[in-house]
Amino acid sequence: MKSLSFPLILCAAALAQTAPSPVPVKVTRLASPEKALRFEVTVPAKLADVWDAFTTTDGLHTWLWRDCAVDLRPGGGWIARFPGGSTGGGTIESFQTGCQLVIHAMAPEQFPEVRRLGTTATFDLRPEGPRTRITLTQTGWRQGKEWDDAYEYLARGNAQLLGQLYLRFARGPLKWE
Repeated sequence: MKSLSFPLILCAAALAQTAPSPVPVKVTRLASPEKALRFEVTVPAKLADVWDAFTTTDGLHTWLWRDCAVDLRPGGGWIARFPGGSTGGGTIESFQTGCQLVIHAMAPEQFPEVRRLGTTATFDLRPEGPRTRITLTQTGWRQGKEWDDAYEYLARGNAQLLGQLYLRFARGPLKWE
């Protein structure tokens, strides 16, 4: 996998500029009751393994990026650090062990207002036999061109982010250069 030199956001997605995900990630653009993005994917792994991949530093290293850190507590960081000093991720707002992680997400640096104000990324995990369904709902969108551009960027990027998580479990941990 090539090195990434721009921020990965969570929930956010550094992979938005690469080839489309080979995994079917369902993306839904919602206008009401509030503007939101919803992503759904089912990964071939048990819930406990997926939870570990989301909520531990070692777990993030297997699929998100080589330089990540998780401080699993309200107010803790969920951060990826990229070459050149850019960062992605956000601050953990809340979690329910094994079923939900809520992050105040920062956008990539090319969207400065959206990055400053952030959005809310809610990851819901649900077991489906030996698999796990992940639903990411991203809310907190505001009006304006920058917000619209970030919305479209993250509609692609977060789908690829979840595709990368899927591949981590379908093919094994990613090897970072």
